[in-house]
Amino acid sequence: MPPLAWKKILCPVDFSEESRAALRVAADLSARFDAELTLFHSDSEVVAQVASAPEATGNLSHWRTQAEELGVAHVATATAAGDPPVAIVEQAQSGRFDLIVMGTHGRTGRERQLIGSVAEHVVRSSRVPVLTVHADFQAR
Repeated sequence: MPPLAWKKILCPVDFSEESRAALRVAADLSARFDAELTLFHSDSEVVAQVASAPEATGNLSHWRTQAEELGVAHVATATAAGDPPVAIVEQAQSGRFDLIVMGTHGRTGRERQLIGSVAEHVVRSSRVPVLTVHADFQAR
């Protein structure tokens, strides 16, 4: 079996602490594999509120700077309107990404049933490998 060649990594972000933890891991992998990192934000509200798109773009720009400070040479950003888990899977497929690195809130029980899990949906739906990172993750 040929070695894994993660050259395109997708990191969906919702600007939470879980996303920040995922960014650290995605940036580390990107630097190690000299991979292109794409920070991706999707919001179902963007369709109804076009005004929120510049806010997301501004946040992504800030996160892009953070990724560059973490040593990533090639950082891109992308946004999409629509249901986040569906948009993430579609972006990963259409962009021909090798890996998705995303945060997870780690909800269980009733809270997960009521709110749902974006990460769980992506793991179940994506043909691209998915690495989930909890906000409390600390690299050793």
